[in-house]
Amino acid sequence: MRPKTSLAPVRIVALGGGTGLSTLLRGLKEHVAHRRQCLPIADLAAVVTVTDDGGSSGRLRREYAILPPGDIRNCMVALSKDEELLSRLFQYRFDAGRGLRGHSFGNLFLTALTSVTGDFAEAVRWSSQVLAIRGRIFPSTLADVSLEAVLEDGSVLRGESRISRAQKRIAQVRLVPRRVRPLPEVLDALRHADLILIGPGSLYTSIIPNLLVTGVVDAIRRSRAVCVYVANLMTQHGESLRFTVADHVRAIYNHTGARIFDWAVINRAPISPRLLRRYRAQGAEPVRADIESLQRLGVSCIFDELVEEDGVVRHNTARLARLLLEEFIERRPPTRGNTSR
Repeated sequence: MRPKTSLAPVRIVALGGGTGLSTLLRGLKEHVAHRRQCLPIADLAAVVTVTDDGGSSGRLRREYAILPPGDIRNCMVALSKDEELLSRLFQYRFDAGRGLRGHSFGNLFLTALTSVTGDFAEAVRWSSQVLAIRGRIFPSTLADVSLEAVLEDGSVLRGESRISRAQKRIAQVRLVPRRVRPLPEVLDALRHADLILIGPGSLYTSIIPNLLVTGVVDAIRRSRAVCVYVANLMTQHGESLRFTVADHVRAIYNHTGARIFDWAVINRAPISPRLLRRYRAQGAEPVRADIESLQRLGVSCIFDELVEEDGVVRHNTARLARLLLEEFIERRPPTRGNTSR
């Protein structure tokens, strides 16, 4: 009888932005190996979009010519070993003071550290050490890039904050400038990944911008990793009104020119009537799973009860992480043999 083959810890790359990516990371960090612990994730890398131009991030971007720090700060806090004092400090937002009002301490810290080191990526690395994060965080590019959307009537919106409030269906988004270089570490992480996760998050302002960075989609296609789309729970007014899961995937494929997903992870739990009424009043509804359309796109589906309600609808971080580990790590064969796309 053959001895059992133990599975080696895997390398995971998650791409996104906003609250969706930080929600995903918060659950996965509990399974990252550290200090000789034998846990299933050997390396967890987050690739974060850098097109934000609103709020504190937008102000610092304009005044100090740095990349927007907000989404990266949220990911650092999500991956922090101890989400108590230091993490709360990084999330602290000033509610008074001329020039300070509206800024978070973490955004100011990253801005100051960028000025000291002269390098935004280096500031992210040092900040990550301060928070003792379990994983690595990379901006998708160091270029000063913004987002532009073409609406269904041909009109153009410029800037992520305006695009997220679009009143007409979005036909296409593009980076300005069009061709920007990714961090070499991003391509290296994708090249060596066992599992690539995309989503949840705003379709046109958090997910697709990462995939428009030159070389990112090619790296995903060439990777032997399983590529999984983590579907949103709710549609988003201004970006994905009445979109099904397949509509999200189709929009990503239309922008990337490649069928990159192997699987989609989809919620099957109902939303409480009270919250449904609140979301519908804002033009949002549960994202419907259209299995046949997904299968025609070459995407297989996994369903689970992934909803957590706390005044808003969000993914249950622990349950989502457990599902991803069970389906794509613990049940994988002892040797990797995925074919390139």
